[in-house]
Amino acid sequence: MPSPTAIVSSRGAKRLAAGHPWVFRSDLASAPDAPPGVVRVADARGHALGWAWWSPASEIVLRRVTRDANATIDGAWWHGRLRRAAERRAPLGAVTNACRIVHGEGDGLPALVVDRYDEWLVVQLLSAAVEAQRALIIDALRELFAPAGILARNDAPVRAREGLARDVELLDGAVPEAVEVNEHGVRYLAAPWTGQKTGAFLDQRENRVMLGALARGRALDVFSYHGSFALHLARGAASVTAVDASAQALERAQANAARNGIGTLSCVEADAFDYLRDAAARGEQFDVIALDPPALAKNRGSVAGALRGYKELNLRAMRLLAPGGLLFTASCSYHVTKPMFLDVVREAAADSHRPMILRGMTGQPLDHPEVVTIPESGYLKGVLLENGDG
Repeated sequence: MPSPTAIVSSRGAKRLAAGHPWVFRSDLASAPDAPPGVVRVADARGHALGWAWWSPASEIVLRRVTRDANATIDGAWWHGRLRRAAERRAPLGAVTNACRIVHGEGDGLPALVVDRYDEWLVVQLLSAAVEAQRALIIDALRELFAPAGILARNDAPVRAREGLARDVELLDGAVPEAVEVNEHGVRYLAAPWTGQKTGAFLDQRENRVMLGALARGRALDVFSYHGSFALHLARGAASVTAVDASAQALERAQANAARNGIGTLSCVEADAFDYLRDAAARGEQFDVIALDPPALAKNRGSVAGALRGYKELNLRAMRLLAPGGLLFTASCSYHVTKPMFLDVVREAAADSHRPMILRGMTGQPLDHPEVVTIPESGYLKGVLLENGDG
């Protein structure tokens, strides 16, 4: 029986040819008569363009996964694609027991996230087409990793746009409420069932290590959450202050500090904007500051407000830097581009009346690959600055 085929417009075909896997509803010339799943893709002249995920309820109706029109998307295909993704992460095994195994489009597997926490896997099936292949995916993960358990964190809002239920579901074995992560020698607890993202913020791993190696004197971790930056800062700083609006998050931060034998961490439950303003009014200074806010721009319409927020946060943090002090500032808002973020940092530096020296810029780590032809695969950007006063 012939496989269902989606016909894309010339604009859709041009987008695919340029290396972007998405086809929007407006660029679908002829819809396949098929439920969510895998379909062939062709242009209006009948030229085969490969295979794609088909999600009829989504605005992104097609997500191409291979240009090979002769491919068979079966268990063996999934095994091979997942194995290659895991092999890319092999160097991380020497420094951590937690990493992202699959980063969606970055690994040629759109709408799929797989994170590994020691013996356990946490997955996110973020499109109807991927959800339809759940059994194939879980079987391949079992074969490759033999995990003690697999948890689905399918509570992401994007699933609602695919016509899918939002829930958290145990798919295989057993997964504990907390898993100890060892990150370059620093230990902390991830919370697969209830934590942010899939249980922890794995994407800042290398930035935490980098800033920890530079830490000294008084250090400040703003938007600390469970204290991941603070734990690394404590390796070199005389004292570390962790600031977060969540008392529950700070309780976990204190527990993580105790797990590492750290007695120099103090936690402050406060709004970050208020804390930074009040600390400046008190004349406080810090030698190292980590500023890692949540995504302030959830969509294009919120970018202007987000830019104002980023500028205010960075300006206030810069005013707290001691001469020669270091500020690592980050944005995980996809809709705030790298040039936008650099402009915000530059404007904040100008208003701070301090000579802020650019020490470095960072992007995403090995396990969160950013494909240059797929801007949506990249979201994290960081800037390391030094206060040149002194």
